[in-house]
Amino acid sequence: METPTYTAYAAACLATLALFFLSKYLRQRKLNLPPGPKPWPIIGNFNLIGPLAHRSVHELSLKYGPILQRRFGSYPVVVGSSVEMAKVFLKSMDINFVDRPKMAAGKYTTYNYSNITWSAYGPYWRQARKMCLMELFTAKRLESLEYIRTEELHSLLHDLYNLSTGKPILLKDYLMTLSLNVISRMVLGKRYLDESKNSIVTPEEFKKMLDELFLLNGVLNIGDYIPWIDFMDLQGYVKRMKVLSNKFDRFLEHVLDQHNARRNAEENYVAKDMVDVLLQFADDPTLEVKLERHGVKAFTQDLLAGGTESSAVIVEWAISELLKKPEIFNKATEELDRVIGQNRWVQEKDIPHLPYIEAIVKETMRLHPVAPMLTPRLCGEDCKVAGYDILKGTRLLVSVWTIARDPTLWDEPEAFKPERFLGNSIDVKGHNFELLPFGAGRRMCPGYNLGLKVIQASLANLLHGFKWSLPDNMTPEDLNMEEIFGLSIPKKIPLAAVVEPRLAPTLYSA
Repeated sequence: METPTYTAYAAACLATLALFFLSKYLRQRKLNLPPGPKPWPIIGNFNLIGPLAHRSVHELSLKYGPILQRRFGSYPVVVGSSVEMAKVFLKSMDINFVDRPKMAAGKYTTYNYSNITWSAYGPYWRQARKMCLMELFTAKRLESLEYIRTEELHSLLHDLYNLSTGKPILLKDYLMTLSLNVISRMVLGKRYLDESKNSIVTPEEFKKMLDELFLLNGVLNIGDYIPWIDFMDLQGYVKRMKVLSNKFDRFLEHVLDQHNARRNAEENYVAKDMVDVLLQFADDPTLEVKLERHGVKAFTQDLLAGGTESSAVIVEWAISELLKKPEIFNKATEELDRVIGQNRWVQEKDIPHLPYIEAIVKETMRLHPVAPMLTPRLCGEDCKVAGYDILKGTRLLVSVWTIARDPTLWDEPEAFKPERFLGNSIDVKGHNFELLPFGAGRRMCPGYNLGLKVIQASLANLLHGFKWSLPDNMTPEDLNMEEIFGLSIPKKIPLAAVVEPRLAPTLYSA
């Protein structure tokens, strides 16, 4: 048989390629993709995203509807921005959107996707989630550690009492200290962040590390969406991630070394904190997937970060909103005086009897969700949603920011009105898709119950123990309410406020 010439072979290859691309083109023409803006070459729709990405996405949702598709570089991104879409993506079709996209933040800041937030869906993640739900965040464990939360809260109240000199304080600094002390004692077994000559990291350095972690886990890193220019690190984010990772690793190595030394020094050692529990899992040969040392560090970092930043951010936003609405402040203190009286502090068991305080927390989480678009998800298989085709590999965002501003759900959605939550059963536990501060479905934040306890008890006691006011010559209208975008959205300008005790001096003793 005559051997085909090179020219004939090349022609056959070209014809095959042409048929492949033609069939792909014809197939895509039949797809009914969600509506959205026309993408530019290479960059897609990056040109439509401003520094506050959640607000840019909100504007696109208002224009294109409750489900839209845009393109970020090489990847399609679908946004769901209604209760109905949130139910589909986070409940009825949750299993198809339970995975995470591979992004630089997960690779460089969480030990190569080893934590709970960024790990891929599979045996490792299922095991991690089970550890959280069955061991780390059980009602029994949280109840047994309530004394830590109470002690640290009373320490904060004592410090604020000593600072009540008429000069403004930066509230977030003290809220971060409270959260850090609570979570470090619960997770690490002690205040690792106390100032001392043996400290691995100072409290101020650690707070900056947490702020950087939340910022870098939420930024739009161009290399995540245009892979072929990833090596250039045009925005410098990857460099910052690597620096941050080294700082965290130095601290976490010290923590694990100390825990292991203590465990090895005692016979029949009993776990005293969450790191001890994780190390016990690492020693367990029956686990489906072995928990390596880097996994213990990743989970520990996750627990520290998730239990610190979110509660401080929410409480700061709450008091900021109350300073703009003195009448709401007065209603809150009236409820506290009526239910609690002026002779004791609020306890966690009191919260169900303080519906207005609960309503203030919910309203703050509605207007200022910690994660305004939740953490990105990944479509596992081609599917149809609301009649539209969504292809495997599409990235998903759920805009809880937009849902919280839907005028068909909320009267005066931009107004701070806690009363809207009185007399209804809307909660924050992933059952009511109008309000999803902790997400919903399989990827819901596993530590939400702890976060909620810290937020509610902190806010209730800060309102019960002090009168709050703005610095001299500052009106409620002057209070800056701008935000910074990241994985969370803290205030751009931290709240400076004046505190004045409103209870008997003996209650403030440490």
